[in-house]
Amino acid sequence: MGGESMTHTAPRSGGPGTGPVGSRTGQRLSGLAVALGLVLFLGGFAWGAVVYRPYTVPTSSMTPTIDAGDRILAQRVDGAEVRRGDVVVFKDATWANAPMVKRVVAVGGDTVSCCQDGKLKVNGKEIDETYLPKGTPAEMSNFPTVTVPKGRLFLLGDERGNSVDSTAHLTDAASGTVARSAVDARVDSVVWPMKGMLERPTGFEPLNTLSSPGPLRTIVVLVIAGAVLVLGGGAYGPIAKRAGASRARRENAEPAGAR
Repeated sequence: MGGESMTHTAPRSGGPGTGPVGSRTGQRLSGLAVALGLVLFLGGFAWGAVVYRPYTVPTSSMTPTIDAGDRILAQRVDGAEVRRGDVVVFKDATWANAPMVKRVVAVGGDTVSCCQDGKLKVNGKEIDETYLPKGTPAEMSNFPTVTVPKGRLFLLGDERGNSVDSTAHLTDAASGTVARSAVDARVDSVVWPMKGMLERPTGFEPLNTLSSPGPLRTIVVLVIAGAVLVLGGGAYGPIAKRAGASRARRENAEPAGAR
């Protein structure tokens, strides 16, 4: 008696719930991406917390570089690292019992005066202060030549007509200067509103090498890269699951094999 021969199709695999989502290699890579992303993300924030201090500027004495109410990030530095042109945060009891933000225009051993031809003069050189409000003089009133004592700084606000700075303390024992040791940090960026990194004070380049920007850009890159890796690695599972389900639906929609 002849028997009927039948050819059966093999059970289909890959449908929803039939196995792990995605390949093992993909799962391992996604886990590695999440782990590396967390290291970069948290490490960037930790680095930033160690290197930078946030401040809110209460006055407009540094306009237009920094306006009243702006939030800034200032790199923790030793006063010995400060150079001409730097915007610094300092605290001096003879000025005010609070942190102040001003620009260093002269350091120990310098002579500084104003104004010849409407410009600040340091060590006999006229300084092109591109950061000042356009059309405003380097100083509202002239002041005599000051020789800055060793280990001290002469500071001015960028809004010269509305700044209580070294020119307001010329009659003090230190001729309006502040000790380098009074400096807590050097301003790197205005973060709110997002004005970005401070303009480089190129007018001081004939007198000295300018300070290098802090590592803020690198820190931001690390944080963003970490966030992208965490989000990308975490998204692998749902994407692989959706792709597997879509593939299974297409396969189930195909005609059954010959019998």
